[in-house]
Amino acid sequence: MRTAANVLVVLVAALHLYFLVLEMFLWQRRPGRELSGFDADLARTTAPLAANQGLYNGFLAAGLVWGLIAGGSTATGFGAQVFFLSCVVVAGVFGAATANRRILFAQAVPGALALGAVLLAR
Repeated sequence: MRTAANVLVVLVAALHLYFLVLEMFLWQRRPGRELSGFDADLARTTAPLAANQGLYNGFLAAGLVWGLIAGGSTATGFGAQVFFLSCVVVAGVFGAATANRRILFAQAVPGALALGAVLLAR
């Protein structure tokens, strides 16, 4: 179960690294505009906000990588994984409630699955 949990944590971390790149560097280009549905003017106007979101997603990914490096079976690694996956789930639920329902499935569900696996592996 530990291997499955680690794989899920890696996938969630990779997903948040993708969000970082998309929101910080590709927001005004085709991938970012397709995701947001914004025209060029609105994408340019909202780019600083998107970059800020991207930075936070990077922190989530960094925390998950830290938890993996520390090891899920250690108190530090387990605690880091539980904390950052909980943050992912809360952010995903909040985003789904306030911005777009798709965020629930893109962020909260993968985070919840990984969190469940980490807790079961303990």
